[in-house]
Amino acid sequence: TVWEIADFFGKHFYNSMDKLNVLRPTTIAKATEHIGEQIELVGKLVEKGFAYDTPEALYFDIEKFADYSKLFGQKVTEKKVGVRKEVKGGEHKKHPYDFALWFKTVGRFANHTMHWESPWGVGFPGWHIECSAMSLKYLGNCFDPFGKLRVNGEQCRTIDIHTGGEDHLSVHHPNEIAQSEAATGKKPFVKYWIHHAFLMVNGKKMSKSLGNLNTVEDVQNKGFEIPSLRYLYLTAHYRNPLNFTWEALASAESAYFKLKEMIVSAKSTKGRVVLSEDKKDKVDKYNYDFISSINDDLNTPRALAVLWEVIKSNIPSEDKYDLAMSFDEVLGLELGKVSKAKSIPKVSKEVKMLIDEREKLRKENKFKEADEVRKEIEKKGYKVEDSSKGPMVRKTRPENKNIRN
Repeated sequence: TVWEIADFFGKHFYNSMDKLNVLRPTTIAKATEHIGEQIELVGKLVEKGFAYDTPEALYFDIEKFADYSKLFGQKVTEKKVGVRKEVKGGEHKKHPYDFALWFKTVGRFANHTMHWESPWGVGFPGWHIECSAMSLKYLGNCFDPFGKLRVNGEQCRTIDIHTGGEDHLSVHHPNEIAQSEAATGKKPFVKYWIHHAFLMVNGKKMSKSLGNLNTVEDVQNKGFEIPSLRYLYLTAHYRNPLNFTWEALASAESAYFKLKEMIVSAKSTKGRVVLSEDKKDKVDKYNYDFISSINDDLNTPRALAVLWEVIKSNIPSEDKYDLAMSFDEVLGLELGKVSKAKSIPKVSKEVKMLIDEREKLRKENKFKEADEVRKEIEKKGYKVEDSSKGPMVRKTRPENKNIRN
């Protein structure tokens, strides 16, 4: 069923976010669990004269909302020119950019699986109203405990930050602003809008239809560690497109492993050194530069550059480690986490053969030859540690991978 499909992909999404070390939000809201709030919001728009009824749907009248174009800067009259056919939609629209608040289960939607009772007949919410309803409830405090919209938005709060893809800049987000501010009377709906650019694959937008969609599982199946993917993401500013290729990921993983190895090495240094005034000033400056980078529109590429400056600097190792751990509270790269040795993890056949060969030579007391094989294993990015349970292997850097698509 559609419910099962939604549940499957919802779980898959959060599982992927967990692997990427993305913190879960305090509240996870589902549109289908907030139909009452959406109906309440649509009702308020009808009451205030911002919506009109048609045989197929209720629409928001954008010409009734004077500030409709304030986010994207184009006049409504200009948007009438060259409107795409699919945008025009219903034949009963007053304006091609009027958008649906509530669809009725008639015509092309007669057999729509998801539908609910409403004052306007059986139907389902438009695409935009769900976002306003849930954000106004959980971030704007605009609904009372009984699910009713607070009168004239007197107790509503302005939302601080709203994010989304750059493709929402001209339609979805202006629609959210219009219906939210029109219904509550609270302006602005949001203080800061953050729009991120697309993830590209070999120069094209990643999409299922183009057959260039890669998942977190695909990354794992090719032998990459997930923090390496997070590192790759951080190398690009969120407002700039990031071109994903397997070669780029391999380079990112190589840099990530090198960075992590240097940080772990700094941790193992014994004895803290009293800082000279010069080095104390450096530590303070690195900390300031990192925070300034993050505060400058989340400039993660520059923040990473500051981290590399720290690791390559001449400040004491203990202070390098402390700064790296402090920075990593923001970056989330698990830089202080040492990979545990495992009894032969998932490695290439070549590495597995080398491990077996070394073990065979050791049993034959050919320790010199075994040591040479150990060096070959280390060149492949693995460290062998002998134990009572047999050889234990820990990854120290990326192994050469088949990175062809």
